[in-house]
Amino acid sequence: MTSDHLTRRGLLRGSAALAASGPVLSHAPADAAASTQSRKGPPMTPVELTVNGREVHLQLDPRTTLLDMLREHLHLTGTKKGCDHGQCGACTVIVEGRRINSCLTLAVMHDGEKVTTIEGLGTAEALHPMQRAFIVHDGYQCGYCTPGQICSAVAVLDEIEAGVPSHVTEDLDRVALSDVELRERMSGNICRCAAYPNIIAAMRDVAGEKQA
Repeated sequence: MTSDHLTRRGLLRGSAALAASGPVLSHAPADAAASTQSRKGPPMTPVELTVNGREVHLQLDPRTTLLDMLREHLHLTGTKKGCDHGQCGACTVIVEGRRINSCLTLAVMHDGEKVTTIEGLGTAEALHPMQRAFIVHDGYQCGYCTPGQICSAVAVLDEIEAGVPSHVTEDLDRVALSDVELRERMSGNICRCAAYPNIIAAMRDVAGEKQA
């Protein structure tokens, strides 16, 4: 009887030990694979763009924003990271002719597209008309928001010339250049130094050159 009791106990102990070891053994390969993937990081995605007229080929984490790609991978630091929430406009660049907040979009979303940053508009030796106008009319103070302001201002004049209406456009068949139009369209670009009147003057100056 004692021998039979010990045998049953041994059997129960062996079964319990086997059940306990089962999940550990079955999960070990998956855990090892996850650990390996964690060490390697997320898979990279190939991205090809034309930035300021130059073709670039990169391998990026698909979570990389266009702003971080420009600053951290291409070292084009003219485009500024301000709020990183699309509220200040300091990161404005021109993509396929349209201005966007580069902090709110992923680089992989613009594969094959053309991107223009402040570095691509002009140089110290050959300023873009808008850059020159900002200097003439003192359209900048501390200068932090200026690259985004200038990129946005260039695109705004193109929008008006193309007849793209805004929220304040009265005649949708004829989009007229006015201070009201310019202020509305530039409202997404914040200047904490409050150089707004000078920025509008610079834009009117360039608009006059284009119409002349």
